[in-house]
Amino acid sequence: MSLMHLVPTAGAAFLASLVECVEAATIVLAVGTVRGWKSAFVGTALGLLALVALVLALGPALAQLPEQLLQLMVGLLLLLFGMRWLRKAVLRSAGHIPLHDEDAVFRSESANLALAQASARHGVDPIATATAFKAVLLEGVEVAFIVLAVSAGGPDLLFAAAGGALLAALAVTLVAVAVHRPLARVPENTLKFAVGIVISAFGIYWTGEGMGAHWPGQDLALPALMAGLAATAMLGVRVTQEAPR
Repeated sequence: MSLMHLVPTAGAAFLASLVECVEAATIVLAVGTVRGWKSAFVGTALGLLALVALVLALGPALAQLPEQLLQLMVGLLLLLFGMRWLRKAVLRSAGHIPLHDEDAVFRSESANLALAQASARHGVDPIATATAFKAVLLEGVEVAFIVLAVSAGGPDLLFAAAGGALLAALAVTLVAVAVHRPLARVPENTLKFAVGIVISAFGIYWTGEGMGAHWPGQDLALPALMAGLAATAMLGVRVTQEAPR
């Protein structure tokens, strides 16, 4: 497997996972700060266990699908993910919707947790635990899907994608533990802009592969697709800025 495939795969998984991990970490930090770290850790652990079980159940099932059908399905789903992120990033860059604010999310989650009343059993708050569990599971499902999707080309890509996702999770965890604050300084809209471009490029590539297309230059088609999408997205920002709100 060439570096032209491995590097974009690992990079796409890292960037996408970084976004999702930041969002999950913000909620877990709110849980730990307001309702206690034991509940936050228990909810996080349960979410990770459920995520592992889900991946172990889906992985073998996906492996049974014909390669071209899997590539087509993965390509279309990646396009849905990528275009959704790219659309929001374009609208945020153009000022039509507000930028995502992790500090605001932290304050909102903290306020909700402070208002909720629950009796802790053995030091574990059920509502706080469920909040952390839900955040880790929902964001983790997206990470797992992206890892499986961008590695649709072969088992070597799966290791690259999983490594990129693991590196993102470790980076966010270390920073969150160090600062004990929401990672508001992470340029999330810029990340989503980049992730939307990369994921959409993979979506177009695998959709074409699934439909039997032969890309000019084979692996070199990926950076070309990314460049084309980036140029189109920047044009979209300019056009959207001029459009009436």
